[in-house]
Amino acid sequence: MDSAASADRYLPDTVQRSAKILVVGAFGVGKTTLVGSVSEITPLRTEEVMTEAGVGVDDLPGDSHKRTTTVAMDFGRITINAELVLYLFGAPGQRRFWDLWTDLAVGAIGVLVLVDIRRLEQSFDVLEQLEERDLPFAVAVNRFPDSPVVELEEVRAALDLLPETPVVECDARNRHSSAQALLALCEYVATHDPRSFREYAT
Repeated sequence: MDSAASADRYLPDTVQRSAKILVVGAFGVGKTTLVGSVSEITPLRTEEVMTEAGVGVDDLPGDSHKRTTTVAMDFGRITINAELVLYLFGAPGQRRFWDLWTDLAVGAIGVLVLVDIRRLEQSFDVLEQLEERDLPFAVAVNRFPDSPVVELEEVRAALDLLPETPVVECDARNRHSSAQALLALCEYVATHDPRSFREYAT
């Protein structure tokens, strides 16, 4: 292993705080892609090949090329600045895996909710799950090539979100775009619920 790749495994000495972020969303919205694109370390993935048993259960609209699905979690890390690092935990999207969310949410300062505007109705149950866990969250609209153009305020209204809940656009394939979505969540947590941020960011 070369020295540069090895160095990426370790945090700078200047880092003083770390925080845990949960990334959730319906099946196929791009959670694994986002964690992978933004992570500065090789992401941990627990993907399995989709089989015929998932036909009619894990289907996506259109001509999807998705052939694998997360069955436990995705894990990645991103250093936000010289002092703060985020640990990302991507949760599986299918309803049968939602019990895992309870454990994955322990210690998280907030949640980034990825949504697909083409299947926005599938995000209703996801948001309901978050309400039961009482964690601050931000919504990131992952723009797919064939996504219709919809204003973010229309998304806010359709999802019945509070005015202060951040709603942003992102391209989960793009590191900078994904990082901006995570920053929007961190800024919201830091300003809206700073006590929670101090409690969990150590």
